[in-house]
Amino acid sequence: MKVYTKTGDRGTTSLIGGERVLKTDSRVEAYGTVDELASFVALLADHLRGDEGAAEYCGDLNRILSRLMTAEALLAVGEGAHDKVQPLDPACVEWLETRIDAMQEALPPIDKFTLPGGHAAVSLCHVCRTVCRRAERAALRADQEFGADASVLVWLNRLSDYFYLLGRTLSAYFRVEEVLWIP
Repeated sequence: MKVYTKTGDRGTTSLIGGERVLKTDSRVEAYGTVDELASFVALLADHLRGDEGAAEYCGDLNRILSRLMTAEALLAVGEGAHDKVQPLDPACVEWLETRIDAMQEALPPIDKFTLPGGHAAVSLCHVCRTVCRRAERAALRADQEFGADASVLVWLNRLSDYFYLLGRTLSAYFRVEEVLWIP
């Protein structure tokens, strides 16, 4: 099978189920942004791979990558194909909440925003967080226009919180100063 099909040369693509839509369709924007997030998550994992102390977080990120593919598929469903992709299991959100709570419990409380930086992995956590927020906004726009699987919307909202706490956790792990925003 060839990688290129030429069917998109005029600005259209197919959703799951075969529906042809413009590449500017809000569903395409949503799953494309989730795909971008997956690339950054993989890059973050690559920055942590090989560090024994960060193995737990690499495991988290691999699990998240798999769920991101499911989220992409759920956002790429066209008309009449809603039964072709199973929703994210509610346990996915519960797992994220458990991971977030555990990281937050281990960190000193703060009452200011954290500035990105200090270590490449910490900065990548913030890139993942912000791309995740953009993906969530895109998914919400697609939901308003076409309807989207509710499990994806909840999971993306929780996932951005995970990346924020992972950034704080990695700042502590790599012993870099956590810089708080003080206006």
